[in-house]
Amino acid sequence: MTPLRHIQPLANDEDLLKDFQEKENKQSLASLYLRYTYLVYGVCMKYFKNQETSKDAVMEIYQEICNKLKKHQVENFKSWLYVVAKNHCLMQLRKKKTVIVEFDNSGFMQSEDFSHLDSVLEKERDFKKLESCIELLNEEQNLVINMFYLKQKCYNEIVSYTGMDWTKVRSLVQNGRRNLKICMEKNG
Repeated sequence: MTPLRHIQPLANDEDLLKDFQEKENKQSLASLYLRYTYLVYGVCMKYFKNQETSKDAVMEIYQEICNKLKKHQVENFKSWLYVVAKNHCLMQLRKKKTVIVEFDNSGFMQSEDFSHLDSVLEKERDFKKLESCIELLNEEQNLVINMFYLKQKCYNEIVSYTGMDWTKVRSLVQNGRRNLKICMEKNG
């Protein structure tokens, strides 16, 4: 019978990121990225609505973050990665939008349907409105809304971070959500 080896706990995001940035350990970055490939793929599917294009984008984004992480300090990898993935998709869609309209042999114009891009850009405008509305919330609501929705923290995590009572956190989230809805409706 062989003795059991000590099993190392999984490294957290910050440790893997630090290992890559300090030692350029690509295995650490690969492990970290694998944790969130579902997120990146989901973002790509949301924008491209095509599995193959999305799979290609997941690989392109990995190459992109390899380069970006050598230059940028990142505090919350998951949130940062989401923004990088979203920006990558938007840039690809913008490149496609600048396709030159061509004439075929019969003299008719051929163009691509950009209605999908219009809906993506509309969602982007809505997101910017939401960001503006979040900024208008009072300080406590802004804090808990950011933690709950953007950092995906649960009530108990917010309670331990802020020292607020659980019912106060719940109330701030609910009131913040209501205030955001009102603000969004006012702003169209």
